[in-house]
Amino acid sequence: MTFMNSAPRFLVTRLPDSFVIVLGCLISCVAAASEVELTLKVVDAETNRPVASRVVLQSEDGQYFFFESIDSSGTSERYEKRNWNNHNAAEFYTTLSAHPARSTLPTGTYHLTVFRGKEYHAHSERLQLDEETSLTVTLKRWINLADRGWYSGDTHLHRTIEELKTVLLAEDLNVAFPLTHWVTHSDTLPSAGDKNQQTKLPDGLVEVDERHVIWPLNTEYEIFRVANQPHSLGALFILGQEEPLTKPVPPWRPMIESANQGELPVLFDMDKLDWPFAMVLPTLVPESLYELANNHMWRTEFGFRNWNTAAPREMFPPYGRKIGGEREWIDYTMGMYYALLNCGFRLPPSAGTANGVHPVPAGFGRVYVYQPEGFDYSEWKKGLQAGRSFVTTGPMVFATADGHPPGHHFSWSTDSDPQKQQPSIPLSIEVCSEKPVLYGEVLINGRPEHLLRGQNQQLPNGSFRSLIELPIEPIRSGWFAIRFWEQREQGRIRFAHTAPWYVSVNDEPVRPLEHERAYLVRRMEEEIARSESVLPADALAEYRQALEFYQSLPVVDDSLSVKKTSRPFKDEADRNRWLKTMVLDHHFSATEIRQATGMTIEEAQEAVEELDSDQPLQAVVKIRPFPGGRHPRSGFLEGAIDPQRETKVSIFPPWENGGYVVVDVPEAIFSNLGLTYLAHTHIPTIWDEQQKQLPQLEWIETDGELLSERTLPNGITFSSSVAKEDTGTRIKISLTNRTENPLTGMRVQVCTMLSAAVGFDRQQPLESIERESMIAVRSSTGNRWILTDWRPNHRVWSNPPVPCIHSDPKFPDCPPGETVSVEGGLWFYEGDDVDLEMDRLSERMESTASSSAGN
Repeated sequence: MTFMNSAPRFLVTRLPDSFVIVLGCLISCVAAASEVELTLKVVDAETNRPVASRVVLQSEDGQYFFFESIDSSGTSERYEKRNWNNHNAAEFYTTLSAHPARSTLPTGTYHLTVFRGKEYHAHSERLQLDEETSLTVTLKRWINLADRGWYSGDTHLHRTIEELKTVLLAEDLNVAFPLTHWVTHSDTLPSAGDKNQQTKLPDGLVEVDERHVIWPLNTEYEIFRVANQPHSLGALFILGQEEPLTKPVPPWRPMIESANQGELPVLFDMDKLDWPFAMVLPTLVPESLYELANNHMWRTEFGFRNWNTAAPREMFPPYGRKIGGEREWIDYTMGMYYALLNCGFRLPPSAGTANGVHPVPAGFGRVYVYQPEGFDYSEWKKGLQAGRSFVTTGPMVFATADGHPPGHHFSWSTDSDPQKQQPSIPLSIEVCSEKPVLYGEVLINGRPEHLLRGQNQQLPNGSFRSLIELPIEPIRSGWFAIRFWEQREQGRIRFAHTAPWYVSVNDEPVRPLEHERAYLVRRMEEEIARSESVLPADALAEYRQALEFYQSLPVVDDSLSVKKTSRPFKDEADRNRWLKTMVLDHHFSATEIRQATGMTIEEAQEAVEELDSDQPLQAVVKIRPFPGGRHPRSGFLEGAIDPQRETKVSIFPPWENGGYVVVDVPEAIFSNLGLTYLAHTHIPTIWDEQQKQLPQLEWIETDGELLSERTLPNGITFSSSVAKEDTGTRIKISLTNRTENPLTGMRVQVCTMLSAAVGFDRQQPLESIERESMIAVRSSTGNRWILTDWRPNHRVWSNPPVPCIHSDPKFPDCPPGETVSVEGGLWFYEGDDVDLEMDRLSERMESTASSSAGN
């Protein structure tokens, strides 16, 4: 590498001054000739008027360059942030006002990208700069939210007021709440906060223009030190203050009461619920906002993989987790939110980026509030607090429930008339996106009850649109909401999520599930134990009151579902066998054991404690009957109601803490008779149509092999066998036709469900390789692969919402009295040459098929 200021390694001889002057001129001329000026103007495609924008300019060697405004009334704001955890997570750009700008650059090749908020297509192009260049970039809208009555905001910003005047216009953010007072030490007033950016703030609302405003006085309490020693609590924002806050924290209640005494109502905003103390906040500010799109969700690479608190196993089977990538963090953020909504808290969603601290543009995650009469700041605040909103990092979702926007409260009673039918609420949904959406979901009390498949109709402006109408029938008090997922390049995920609609049935309170209450109680118990020697008594009293609140919550009565799905033990040996595989192999929680067995929650908890589910598993391939009690899917649950455990096998990979895969052997059998068998409730089978119920069965375990056999009411018998081999399993399904007519067109669905396979459990497309009969899917976290192959084969496919992969076989036609078979397997591979492994397994499958044919 050559540096201009490097000393040359040769003898320097004194030269005449005239020669030195000439040489200096030559060097200057060469340097000047090696630099060029790029002038940039950005305009709106529809109006041809200049617009503010965010501009990234990068040379081929990765160096970033910046612009400055040419116009005396123009502004340019440089932004240079790199994450300290992940150095690949970086944002280096210039925010420009709607004026021409320039950059002086070395000659060479550059990549230019120009952005303008969420509602415009980004413009990218490669530039070869060898001479002075003037460039006009035209940005095209793909949607106009203001025309629809929706206006956006970012509730978590760390920029100065002057910077935000340019940033708001460039990102088309209507409302900004910069956290101008920011304190990280307890016993410190916000006005003297150690992170404060400005000492003098404007009085009242700063109007950049009639639709873009800044409220200048907002506070972040983000406590990392208590009583002069390190002790992280977490963050709470107070937005829209008239005067500086005069109370330090903890305790928190005096500050909250003081903040509420002003003439203008303030907004409280919970930052991230994984903060150690966070679960005390809803009991103190029960209608606080919650940042459903928070400051760890970025356009650049994801940075924060280690979480402050662990997610429970019900959110991330089988172990729970405290480490994860982008999708896991989003799922955890949502899961904690849903648990609190199920406690009866009404927490409108918000969105904040911490632009100014993190490598993320302002408004990357933003909240849109519905104002059909036009923008007004005071009414926008009210709409945000009322939950007439949706949050997005990409797609736009517009939805009504019986004509009402999010935030509406439905109420009805059926007590007075037992014959009265449960009301149906019609949903009308429109989702628009820059890229096709993967899928959406209707969440009822946090459970994805309805899968939404969009049409993704491409519009002339390049965007995509889907329209969906469906009714829902909430059966108990609670809430419902809608979310959509959009996949971007390199497996990145973006989402949109409505605020909840609320439902009251027979004036009953909203009740959490047993495991949700247990999670919240555990969070408070752990935080009290961690803080007892540090926090003052009045702060600990707030914690104990929160603990008592969660402990006192009535939970959902699950007795009917337990009665419907559980299978009591046959005897003591059966009890010991099942509990060992539930606790030691599958890491079931007490509530999952109760669902599977019918035990009381106390009995189930005693079994968990007795068997110690935290002991490590031996990292070898294992096969076990799947116990039920924990749904083998994460999504598309309406497609697998009441899953039967007698067809499901858990296959454990030879990886430490790798979880397990559930294979349905078979999930379904289709024939010329119709849907001949289905391992759950979804589409009616021929037996449903005849009102014939199939008996429950169990796997038989013999010498490391699992066997099952079922005879259908018409005499068809099918059997399955699962046997362990070196890197996975070999599986066979046989069918005997004991009817009087040939069976034709028989195809089988064999579903390989990945929701408990660590690294394979994301509900989005993973890297995969498909061959004629084999599919291999790669872990999101490394070079681990799961492969499955069935012969003869009907098709291979995957279904990310479940998530699952399929290699579905087809039976040969079967005359009466004959038996036909299909064979397959599931294997695990870790390494860099999965193609070679696929070749090896394919050869083995062909060899086995040839042997079977010969026999």
